[in-house]
Amino acid sequence: MKYFCYLLLTWIIVACDGESSGRDANPFYLPPEGFAADTNKGAVLFRENCASCHGRAGSGSNQGPPLVHKTYNSSHHADLSFHLAVKIGVRRHHWRVGDMPPLPSVSPEAVGHIVAYVRALQHRAGIK
Repeated sequence: MKYFCYLLLTWIIVACDGESSGRDANPFYLPPEGFAADTNKGAVLFRENCASCHGRAGSGSNQGPPLVHKTYNSSHHADLSFHLAVKIGVRRHHWRVGDMPPLPSVSPEAVGHIVAYVRALQHRAGIK
């Protein structure tokens, strides 16, 4: 709930910002309209950008939580939460690992592919 409130507050601040100069054109770090995620690309991108902390197949490590876990099902952590985690980082809240820093080198498109891959892993594990 605390994380949801943080996301909501972020959205409100962005939506209410009256100045357009300096405003982030993609505040939620989403891929462009019409983007089609590819789980195969996501697997490669996950290994390159996420596996060192979240484990080879999303099983977690002492650096990051398992993403193939019921806590990260789509009804509790929507895809948007993954996009925002990459853009602005995440404070530790479910696991006893450190905070996740922002990852500015990972593009919104790459995150889209990664999320598709993680969701596929979750589905294979029976997490809906």
